[in-house]
Amino acid sequence: MNNFMIGQYGSFDYNKYRRDYKDAFFGIEACLFNSEEDTMNLIHESRTRGFNVGIHFPLRAGRSRLRDALFLSPDPSERERAFELVQQELDYLVRVKPEYVLFHYPKPVLLDDRVDWSNWRFADSKEFIMESHFSADEFFEKSVYLFQWLSAKSEEYDFVPVLEFDALNKYVYETDRLEQLLLKYSKIKLCLDTGRLYLQERLDPYFNSREVIKKYVKYAEVIHLWTLQYTDHIEKYHYPVLPELGPEEGWAPIEDYLKLIRAENKTVKIQFEHRSDLISDDDLERVYQWVDELINR
Repeated sequence: MNNFMIGQYGSFDYNKYRRDYKDAFFGIEACLFNSEEDTMNLIHESRTRGFNVGIHFPLRAGRSRLRDALFLSPDPSERERAFELVQQELDYLVRVKPEYVLFHYPKPVLLDDRVDWSNWRFADSKEFIMESHFSADEFFEKSVYLFQWLSAKSEEYDFVPVLEFDALNKYVYETDRLEQLLLKYSKIKLCLDTGRLYLQERLDPYFNSREVIKKYVKYAEVIHLWTLQYTDHIEKYHYPVLPELGPEEGWAPIEDYLKLIRAENKTVKIQFEHRSDLISDDDLERVYQWVDELINR
């Protein structure tokens, strides 16, 4: 379990920390803390207990209207603001000393015009653009700048830049252009989110989640692990991956995903991005044991 992580979102929640975190774990991923005290608690506990810290950008809540940095926006002023926000956060994070800093990619998300995206959750219309309004060349031109910038910052601040796949467009899953960037700028790593991958497969008839995992998991630094239940709509969301929750009842094929992940990337970190409060202590332990069996043994 030394590659396992838990999340702390909104605050450093000591109840969740005492219940969910185990001494054998790799660390904690933190996001959207509401107070300086939360940051100080994270620093204190990480130093005292000796765990690693990952940051899901931003660590501090309330710095901008949207959580995610709109690196690829067609609006130059919006792009400039995105990089400014990240720069400010990197300066703040020096004392935290994170192992990685994670950003959603692509943002804005490019949406396939052929697909009904009404069940995808966006906080604001600025978070997405239709594919027909954003060419592949423009997408990768802006991506190259992002990769160059993050690579330089990773050297300067000593962290691993991680790009978490949001909804994916055909430029990513039908071509090898992103793979070429990942090979050229090898400091940049990925985060694959099992819930998002499964939801896109249910919504998007052109998308195959298993193929995306097989293609990109070798570049992954961390997996965000959770499941959802989808019938003709979302029934359960950010649910823990209990082994009995099978695809025949609309749950994500987590066992298949984990076997694909293990086959291609034995060192990837597993961050339990679930609502552990939805299940009992015994069931949480079953989740940990089952995932450990599939990934590490």
